[in-house]
Amino acid sequence: MRPHVSINMAMTADGKIASANRAVSTFGSRVDHAHLLALRDKADAILTGAGTLNAQPQVTLGLGPKSKMNPPLRVIASGSGQVNAHHKIFRSPGAPVLVLTTERISRTRLKNLKAAAHNVKIFGADEINFKKALAWLQKEWDVKRLLCEGGGQLNDALFRAAVVDEVNLTVCPLILGGREAPTLAEGLGFGQLKDAARFSLKSCRQLGNEMFLVYRKA
Repeated sequence: MRPHVSINMAMTADGKIASANRAVSTFGSRVDHAHLLALRDKADAILTGAGTLNAQPQVTLGLGPKSKMNPPLRVIASGSGQVNAHHKIFRSPGAPVLVLTTERISRTRLKNLKAAAHNVKIFGADEINFKKALAWLQKEWDVKRLLCEGGGQLNDALFRAAVVDEVNLTVCPLILGGREAPTLAEGLGFGQLKDAARFSLKSCRQLGNEMFLVYRKA
């Protein structure tokens, strides 16, 4: 009893989602941006990590002007609550903003986020229990389809929790390189190949110089 979870990411041909200095930049085309908005339009909630949010001061997780009237919930995940309580997302119109965190959050951060967000919910002691968090989103907020927009740490946690049903990847014709440049899934990862999250290719299409891949959980 949880929402259908999709991850959507644009990455370079060498698998990087940002440069080595962790600066988040949009390197996808207008077609990729339109693809993002189309996925958002189908979702009941959009999930992002605190690192991705803090690196983009202007992001609001909003929809395009032609999208549906009822925008999806905006959900932020941060185990330590390191979310800028003054971020633009908390002041922008649209659906409620929810924060998922753990018992590691300090009292000050918890107080500030409760004042900024619509709701702050603790799931777990050290790491967010995403199975319980997703069940809560479905039961309390009627979320049936959830779209995750990264970053790599959050994606890794979702993969390890075995809650990812679909992965949408836009492969862009760029090479960033860099040992420290983030990839699709960071964090702890899987220690052995036999434990890896497995998917099957659902579709593959080329639009211009970009490849749009959709994988479904095997």
